[in-house]
Amino acid sequence: MAKRDYYEILGVSKGASTAEIKKAYRKKAIEFHPDKNPDDKDAEGKFKEAAEAYEVLSDGDKKARYDQFGHQAFENGGGGFGGGGMNMDDIFSQFGDIFGSGGGFGGGFSGFGGGGGGQRRVKGSNLRIRVKLTLEEIANGVEKKIKVKRKVQAPGTTYKTCSTCNGSGQVTRIANTILGRMQTSAPCNVCGGAGQTIDKKPSDADAQGLKVAEETVSIKIPAGVVDDMQLKVSGKGNEAPGNGISGDLIVVIEEEDHDKLQREGDNLHYDLYVSYPDAVLGTSKEIDTVTGKVRIKVEAGVQSGKILRLRGKGIPSVNGYGKGDLLVHVNVWTPKTLNKKQREFFEEMQEDEHFMPKPERSDKSFFEKVKDMFS
Repeated sequence: MAKRDYYEILGVSKGASTAEIKKAYRKKAIEFHPDKNPDDKDAEGKFKEAAEAYEVLSDGDKKARYDQFGHQAFENGGGGFGGGGMNMDDIFSQFGDIFGSGGGFGGGFSGFGGGGGGQRRVKGSNLRIRVKLTLEEIANGVEKKIKVKRKVQAPGTTYKTCSTCNGSGQVTRIANTILGRMQTSAPCNVCGGAGQTIDKKPSDADAQGLKVAEETVSIKIPAGVVDDMQLKVSGKGNEAPGNGISGDLIVVIEEEDHDKLQREGDNLHYDLYVSYPDAVLGTSKEIDTVTGKVRIKVEAGVQSGKILRLRGKGIPSVNGYGKGDLLVHVNVWTPKTLNKKQREFFEEMQEDEHFMPKPERSDKSFFEKVKDMFS
């Protein structure tokens, strides 16, 4: 089922400020919070949906990519990109502060760590890699298997309840002020809010009980991605200690140059050089496309600068709005050296009416013709 527009989910316009987006998300989170709607799967779905929308729209870079490419900027048709795989722990670990400390909603919601001010699940750090793609791979979509070095929990590592916060992940402090005794809560500085500390760990593990391991990650990349676009593989970053949540793997697209094709958005350009005799008599030529070679017909009398348009032979839109075109630019190659017989022929033809330039007249300017071609 197609995803709803993120702005529609939060009920804000594209021009909404960061504060307005945050306020709209908090309103939705309060309305559909699981503690307020127990055993209501529909409310839980809307709660996750709102969190996913906020995850993107509250981040400047993600919001810019979403505004340009839509959901396709973060998804690959179910391969783990984007916020769709968020669970309750993800939501409260990332956005728990938006509910406010100490319950936030006034009703003392609990059970997920972020809302009730209790133990929170620490999230591991993200990893970032660059993946090079050929133009053919971009045009058709591709699955890449990439070796990634990531931190994982070392075998034999065990954890125990933090003695400072007694597993709650938070410490409470009471201070005397001119307004009276004030109680504040903050994440435990010993366990970092995880509620656990290292009990035992092997010698090759770091202070958090983690070690570096190499893993082959399968990445499905949708057709139509662009250079420097970022995709996310959830949970394939560094693991977190204890019962924490793994970070994400950020995949940055790097587009390789093609020998004969040049990309401009979803359109492709190809320079076709034809000899003077071929331009006069007409010919057919085999050219490269991103789906293989095709043969095209060049009409007799073709002029240098003519553009032949092959519809649908370009790059698929990353938003799923069809395909671009392949624009073949005809260049008539003029010989630089001639033998005696050839020179005599062209000298004889210099005054021949068939060789005199006769450009077509039109009320439209060159730029208007180009505009018509792409309309």
